Amino acid sequence: MNDLTADLLARLQNGIERKKETVLVPNTKMNTEVLKVLEMEKMIVGFKVVDKGIDVELMYDGKEPVITVLRMISKPGQRIYIASKDLTPVMNGRGIAIVSTSKGLMSGAMAKSKKLGGELICKVW
Repeated sequence: MNDLTADLLARLQNGIERKKETVLVPNTKMNTEVLKVLEMEKMIVGFKVVDKGIDVELMYDGKEPVITVLRMISKPGQRIYIASKDLTPVMNGRGIAIVSTSKGLMSGAMAKSKKLGGELICKVW
């Protein structure tokens, strides 16, 4: 597996479709940072590092999941970079974009407010 971030998003998507409470994902620094952004934006309940990886607790609003789509944008074969002025709301503000900036990973709205551009990792709604 070359792209561990795409693997993280696929595991989360599969867990949501199967209505799982928790999902086990590989423990990498990038995955931890992506999960921190998702937790900060109230899209997952939380996560904790266990000996086999990271245990992610998914968030549901009643029976419906908070996250419906996780879409990878920047891939190993084609990196996508974006300027701060080009960051737009995802799904009219219902979703977030995760951007890798010089100050670390953050949501698109936070990057825009700090006037930081960078690599557009994924979009979540």
